[in-house]
Amino acid sequence: MDLRKLKTLIDLVSESGIAELEITEGEGKVRIVKFSQAQQPVAYAAPVAAPGYAPAAPAAGVSSHAAPEAAPVAAGHTVKAPMVGTFYRAANPGSPVFVEVGQTVKEGEPLCIIEAMKLLNEIEADKSGVITEILVENGEPVEYGQPLFVIV
Repeated sequence: MDLRKLKTLIDLVSESGIAELEITEGEGKVRIVKFSQAQQPVAYAAPVAAPGYAPAAPAAGVSSHAAPEAAPVAAGHTVKAPMVGTFYRAANPGSPVFVEVGQTVKEGEPLCIIEAMKLLNEIEADKSGVITEILVENGEPVEYGQPLFVIV
């Protein structure tokens, strides 16, 4: 399934009243689960009990819980992940990072890269300001809508 189709499905789920969508296409299978701040404990409790590999699921759920709870404490604008993938602070392992805490950025300036389905997607600042927090470690998986940076 291509990235455009996935983005379209994610948009449809986020705009609709459904909470979960699962699609099987050929040998591929995609499951999109919609959640809000109020629903998070319920959304994470059900998947943890269902899979046979339960020890890995709570760790992912805990890290996702920690980021949204930490974001409201910091004042400012939160840049969120527009997709699911792997977060990288630099273009290559040997390259300098795009931004550091305390650095001033302009709208449209690259902040990081999210690798999704072998495609590298440059994530740009959607607001000018100063980076006050980087909420994700280099190489960590990120969820759709997960806070990445705080800009003031």
